[in-house]
Amino acid sequence: MSNETTLDSVDRDILFQLRQDGRLTNVELAKRVGLTPPPCLRRVKRLEEAGVIAGYRAVLDPHALGRGLEVLVDVEIYAQDRKSFQEFEDTVASFEEVVEFRRMYGRPDYFIRVTVADHAAYETFITEKLSGLPAVLRLESHLTMKEIKTNR
Repeated sequence: MSNETTLDSVDRDILFQLRQDGRLTNVELAKRVGLTPPPCLRRVKRLEEAGVIAGYRAVLDPHALGRGLEVLVDVEIYAQDRKSFQEFEDTVASFEEVVEFRRMYGRPDYFIRVTVADHAAYETFITEKLSGLPAVLRLESHLTMKEIKTNR
C-alpha cells in the first residue's frame, strides 16, 4: 500500500505556482490556477496536511550574503562503524558553510554543497574544517561553471 498522494492537474498547477512564488496570496493563486479562493485554499490545506507541501521558506541570494562561491564536494570516508558515521555527519552538518549534505549509495560516500565568499575562504574551510576530520579519506571539489536549473 502506498502513502503517495494522488494529484490532479489543478494540484500540480498549484504546486508549480507556489514553487515559483511561495508568497502568493490565496486570491492570486486561485486566479492563476482557475479556481475561486475557497476551493483553492482547501486544496492548499489538503496538500499541506498530506505533507506534499512541507513548508515555506525564503530563497536567499548567496552573492548578497557574501557567499558567491559555491563548491560541490564529494567525500569518501574510511570509517565503517555507526558511531564514526554519526560523528562525521553531526560535525559536517553543523558547519555554517554547508548548505546541502547528503549520504550517497556507492561512491562518493557523501555529497556536500558549500557556499563561501571566495577561493581563500574555501581553502580555509577545506584545510581547517573538512579535511582535518578523522573519518575523511578523500575529498574532490567541483566548482560550478554555470547554474542551469535549481529548485531551491
